[in-house]
Amino acid sequence: MLVLSRKAGEAIQVGENIRIVVSKIEGHQVRIGIEAPMSVSIKRQEICFELPSEREAERLMQAVGA
Repeated sequence: MLVLSRKAGEAIQVGENIRIVVSKIEGHQVRIGIEAPMSVSIKRQEICFELPSEREAERLMQAVGA
């Protein structure tokens, strides 16, 4: 794993088409922006590991406005 240090406003370039920007650092939380082609799927890691039934339940709750 490559570990880099960045300050707010600084970026990391991944390949030719992906740019990751540190937009805000507040306490222990970092806000990042990702610029990438639409063909690149970007998800939070915890969403990737949810069970399909959990994702469907969340979609249904949002659909009914709960």
